[in-house]
Amino acid sequence: MTTHTVLAIAPPVLARLRTLDDAGRPCTPYEDPEGGAPLRCCLRRSVPGERIALVSYAPLRRWAAATGADPGAYDEQGPVFVHAADCGGPAPESGLPFAHPGALRTARRYDAAGHILGGRVLDLSEDPDAVVGQALTEAFEDPRTALVHVRSAEFGCYLFEVRRA
Repeated sequence: MTTHTVLAIAPPVLARLRTLDDAGRPCTPYEDPEGGAPLRCCLRRSVPGERIALVSYAPLRRWAAATGADPGAYDEQGPVFVHAADCGGPAPESGLPFAHPGALRTARRYDAAGHILGGRVLDLSEDPDAVVGQALTEAFEDPRTALVHVRSAEFGCYLFEVRRA
């Protein structure tokens, strides 16, 4: 059985995004009036009144630079919510983030070159942790899978990365 590790956006990357995002735009923090934004820095939802920011993030970029991969056009960027200041990251043993009944997610697999191997839509209607866990186990059964990005199916937004443990 393959084990895997769920990763939030790394603190050094967050420090840069809180100044200038991956699209070259300055970070503009604001007070979240309603809460519920999926925070990629700590892998939980925001609560009303927290200072957050919506920034552009290229989830493959740093992994590709560290591994020598060349994802080409797959080096896409998109919007992610983060805390406006350091939050300490995810809570230990916090489980699979953003896996709640009724959500639709995609699990997108990437190879060592950073190219998409395939994807799968996940309906989290029943036992969300089991559905996501099974999809990740199946993804890493393919030896070509280097990492998996879990995304919101409704908006296509990147939620978190998963790597082999």
